[in-house]
Amino acid sequence: MAHKRIYLSVVALLFFLLSFAQKKDVLFPLPSNSVHFEHIFEEAIQRSIENWIKGSVPYSALVDKFRTGRSFFAQGEMWGKAVRSGCMFYRYTQDPKLKNILDKTMKDMMSASRPNGSISCSTIENQPDGPGGDLWERKYVLLAMLQYYTNVQKDSTVLNSMIGQLDCIIDQVGYPPKTSILDLGWSPNKIESSTLLEPTMRIYNLTQNQKYLDFATYIVNEGGAKGYNLFQAALNNVDPYKMAGVYPKAYEMMSLFEGLVEYYRVTKEEKWKQAVLNLFHNIIEKEITIIGNGGGDQPYHPKVLGEAWDNTAVEQTNPDMERMMETCVGVTWMKLCSQLLRLTGDPLTVDMIEKYAYNGLLGAMKPEGDGFSYVNLLNGVKTNAEGWGGNVSGVYMTCCNLNGPMGLAYLPYVAVMKSNSGPVINLYEKGLASVDLSEENKVGFKIETDYPKSGNIAINVSPKITANFNLKLRIPAWSTATILKINGKEYPASAGTYADINRKWSTGDLIELQLDMRCRIIDAPQGSNRKGDHFKALVRGPIVLTRDENLDENYDKPINIISKNGLVEIIEKQPTYDHIKFQFKIPTESGHIDMIDYASANSWSGKKVFTWIPYEPEINN
Repeated sequence: MAHKRIYLSVVALLFFLLSFAQKKDVLFPLPSNSVHFEHIFEEAIQRSIENWIKGSVPYSALVDKFRTGRSFFAQGEMWGKAVRSGCMFYRYTQDPKLKNILDKTMKDMMSASRPNGSISCSTIENQPDGPGGDLWERKYVLLAMLQYYTNVQKDSTVLNSMIGQLDCIIDQVGYPPKTSILDLGWSPNKIESSTLLEPTMRIYNLTQNQKYLDFATYIVNEGGAKGYNLFQAALNNVDPYKMAGVYPKAYEMMSLFEGLVEYYRVTKEEKWKQAVLNLFHNIIEKEITIIGNGGGDQPYHPKVLGEAWDNTAVEQTNPDMERMMETCVGVTWMKLCSQLLRLTGDPLTVDMIEKYAYNGLLGAMKPEGDGFSYVNLLNGVKTNAEGWGGNVSGVYMTCCNLNGPMGLAYLPYVAVMKSNSGPVINLYEKGLASVDLSEENKVGFKIETDYPKSGNIAINVSPKITANFNLKLRIPAWSTATILKINGKEYPASAGTYADINRKWSTGDLIELQLDMRCRIIDAPQGSNRKGDHFKALVRGPIVLTRDENLDENYDKPINIISKNGLVEIIEKQPTYDHIKFQFKIPTESGHIDMIDYASANSWSGKKVFTWIPYEPEINN
């Protein structure tokens, strides 16, 4: 018996050391129910939960597709996306009614398992089904189950189901005589199937089964796309829109690299970290638009319907653009940024998340929260619900309707985190947070603010026990004149960094942060097709402003905004309509005009916006 206890202790120690060796992260998410919003994000989250996740999604009908077969390719992704979002929302709310929905549909889905262990919309004799999108669908079943197991309930039947599913995939996919992963999928380069890398690595982390790491290595060695080694292209700093030939699908590419982050955490091969970092910075430079999303249809990839990388940062004012900035792309960009935030602690990742959250994500959400726009435009009809998808039990469902909620659910996940030295505050939404410092001590934060209406933020700090610890506060890159005080004493705060404060903290300590909310005027990038037009845009704090046809019949006419040293003196005014969050008077050479925040502009009835404002250069100051 003593030998057995020693053996078990050694095994436990080995698993502990292995787990420690895998932890390459510098920032860590807080446990469930540690963050509570009370302002803009909270309103959006609750509308999405009540009117979509709990109110509209036909879970039973989605599960039935795994028994009766799909109606169109990749339809089986829908259940996984809906449940994955629901599980992340449950992590935030701990809502028992939501848990009941998730428990019920998880049990239902496991009952759809086939004799070979697969949960697939394709019959066993048709597996693996490339044109049907079989591996992509199975990936989303695994991701949903992983989210359930991690955030809702550590149910051994769910873990065993995932093991059976992944074992089945490994039996079917791989080196000859198995089917190559690069021959499976609906797209020209089959990029979507290799995104199995992420759930494979996460299941490996749960089981430590070597065959799962071997399968992940196989996926990485194959390069991620037929005819293209996407990992090597990223290492070589190839522009994202040139990385995968005629089909550089933005959403799938980032999903693939999320898996590469997980692979790096285990293998510790620095080239994989570098590949992801290269892609991250190249996406920022070449693809991310003023509202924080990317991808488009002109001029490089018109046949991919606005879902491909398209040098969009440069082409974002191209008047030929008809579809751009798919919601699935924006949400997956948020998720990739959150991976790199954990891995590197780089505040730039949060700048990117914040930009998309306040502009692109909220700007894509339907007014009642029961879905999201498929794509968004900067100039034109902002929202467009049409895209891949179809009706299920009378509910029109697209990939973006299902992925949008995941973006909302990630906001509390990154808002407040923890480093090895103490708490890290990333987002300044009004609310509460609690961070464990040790087994005996935890610190509470009460964030009082109307941000981003103003940049005035007060944070009340309440440790259970007075203690020395380090607190990081993100100073956004756009806030070039920040004032930071603690109990009235001023501390340095530099744009684009964390303010690092190491001191003895006591209950009653007050942090006062004043961010630079001056309105900035921005020149448009010069892309391939300007047709003689010239554009400028206005950004106040993290908020992008737009002209809205609902308010201004001259919304698309050239104007010359009065600015000085890149700044515009704007005046806040009472919003004309209840749904508008922020409305401002903007000085121009021909009088004041009204502009509102991009997210509030309502294009669902067909009204248009102009976010990039045309001007006449010969008379512009």
